Amino acid sequence: MARVRTNGIELEYEIFGSEHGEPLVLIMGLGAQMILWRDDFCHMLVERGYRVIRFDNRDVGRSTWLDHLGLPNVMALMAAAASGQPVEAPYKLTDMAADTAGLLDALGIGRAHIVGASMGGMIAQTFAIQYPERTLSLTSIMSTTGDPTLPPPRPEALSVLLAPQPTSREEAIERGVFIFRTIGSPKYFDEAEVRELAARSFDRGINPAGVMRQLAAILASGNRTEALRQVQKPVLVIHGRIDPLVPFAAGEATARALPRARLLAFEDMAHDLPRPLWPDMVAAIHEVAEEAKRDGK
Repeated sequence: MARVRTNGIELEYEIFGSEHGEPLVLIMGLGAQMILWRDDFCHMLVERGYRVIRFDNRDVGRSTWLDHLGLPNVMALMAAAASGQPVEAPYKLTDMAADTAGLLDALGIGRAHIVGASMGGMIAQTFAIQYPERTLSLTSIMSTTGDPTLPPPRPEALSVLLAPQPTSREEAIERGVFIFRTIGSPKYFDEAEVRELAARSFDRGINPAGVMRQLAAILASGNRTEALRQVQKPVLVIHGRIDPLVPFAAGEATARALPRARLLAFEDMAHDLPRPLWPDMVAAIHEVAEEAKRDGK
């Protein structure tokens, strides 16, 4: 793995595949490190001809932690957002999209396929809005437009995000199991894999305050629906019908907002990336990328 300095911070990143492959950037979600884009998933994309770039967002893992920006009062920000009041945050999704653009700059990459999951999907959407000339295609997975009228998370799903953060490796592992038992796909739950990921994440560095700043960024970034209507790139929207954290209606709304979107729905998928569904996901990502290639001819 390596680091670049951009946008006033350092980003930890890793590249899979040949430098001759089409660049494809993977953006992970709230509090999640790049290792949640599993190596095998990245290699499946490499086999399709892509140069795959994954990275830690600001405030998680081995990228810069912005602790000098303080700890936001997330409950107050959620109340303000619910009442339609402006939400102030240390940074917004536009800043995180700019991080992605800066990473591409540092790597000498002009354009890329942009793939994001959950909050990463929100960042990917924002990137496509801000940098249309740099977006080859967009894939938004288990994400949302930010429309406040969409159904909220189920209470039990929201509660796991706001629960006390772990202070030890063992607590971190048990919390990871609890989170994915709550928001993950019951049919595909793999406790051994969840434990391994939670342990690796703890060892790489967990930053509870950073997770709250990321959540504040989501709350402060508002509704992207109208801006998404201007995105003219090929788009894939992937969503699980039983997602308790970002309900399926949010995926439907995302697909409706984007003029060239295709919605891929999985009946038994909740808020995770189940390994048995990877072949279908990768095939669909490749299909939308091929559509982008046809656009360029």
